[in-house]
Amino acid sequence: MSAIESSVDARPAAAKVTFSILLAVSFCHLLNDVMQSLLPAVYPMLKTSYGLSFWQIGLLTTAFQGTASLLQPLIGYYTDRRPVEYSTSAGMTSTLLGLVLLSFAHGYAMLLIGAMLVGLGSAVFHPESSRIARLASGGRHGLAQSLFQVGGNFGTALGPLLAAFIVLPYGQSSIAWFALVALLGIAILWRISQWGSAVRARPKAGAEAAAMPFPRDRTILAIATLAVLVFSKYIYMASLTSYYTFYAIHKFGVSVQQSQLMLFAFLGAVAAGTILGGPIGDRIGTKTVIWISILGVLPFTLALPYANLEWTIALTIVIGVVLASAFSAIVVFAQELVPGRVGMISGLFFGFAFGIAGIAAAVLGIVADAKGIDYVYHVCSYLPLLGLLTLFLPSLKHAKEERA
Repeated sequence: MSAIESSVDARPAAAKVTFSILLAVSFCHLLNDVMQSLLPAVYPMLKTSYGLSFWQIGLLTTAFQGTASLLQPLIGYYTDRRPVEYSTSAGMTSTLLGLVLLSFAHGYAMLLIGAMLVGLGSAVFHPESSRIARLASGGRHGLAQSLFQVGGNFGTALGPLLAAFIVLPYGQSSIAWFALVALLGIAILWRISQWGSAVRARPKAGAEAAAMPFPRDRTILAIATLAVLVFSKYIYMASLTSYYTFYAIHKFGVSVQQSQLMLFAFLGAVAAGTILGGPIGDRIGTKTVIWISILGVLPFTLALPYANLEWTIALTIVIGVVLASAFSAIVVFAQELVPGRVGMISGLFFGFAFGIAGIAAAVLGIVADAKGIDYVYHVCSYLPLLGLLTLFLPSLKHAKEERA
């Protein structure tokens, strides 16, 4: 981590993109989300071992993502006012404890507690890590947010692959091996926190204009609109991340390992879409990226329920790339709407995304039990129509021109 130390000494905060920090925090995001994605990746194994129904599978996701959802905005709000030293390392320690509990659980209640500890780790990690990424952005906020998020996307994509070749063959107790991943993350985040503390200690380091670009009422409407767009995106994403393996097994008769590879292909496409969304947003504007991402994916989601195996794989890859490009643009747009509240906004949107995905997983599980897994994908295919609400977003470009 000598590159991190040298970047503290060699240049002022936010003078240019500090790639050593961005890559380090992105790598930690990868480690964090590898561990988080193990839970949904082993759902088929847990369903068989514990005799779980779909609604119980959904409740596990709700326990994990609901904890993260409720706590992230509160943690972000608090740390905006009073930064907490080494909080990211503490968050990853919670994830480590959750994984150990999941690996040795002997009942459903212990699985729920383990899932909640992993959720707590996520709630602490995301707001502060997103803030550090913005500090290192040098003004290229879309690029920084994409690099930060793509680490998480790659981690989420690797989770099912590691589960298919490590956890499934060796059993539930092998989840404990990933404690070594958590220990590595704790060490790197400790050094990143030292860099962040040094930057914040400098006079006006990373300071942003406090004035909001729009009146309060218009800002609230814009934030609400962005929240609805996240709502549409993450309900659809939950239908794939939580139930795609079951859908593939049910509809096409593939094996569990084959279904995990299909999920890996989809999540890899999500990672690709994430890395593209931020830099493109820096060039053509975040609002344009949101338009293309949410509404542009509609033809592909509508076609998915009628596709054969080969076209299902192809369509989910396209859906992953296009739909994933929206989130970094949405987060950056929201941060620009409320300057100086990076942690709160990051926590709000990451937390809301987690919460929506968790609630959606439980609700979709109930629907799948009642109507069948095919019905879930027919209903969810219309969600991208909510992308039309992008009409209600104001123009940040015009606001900046007026201020200039």
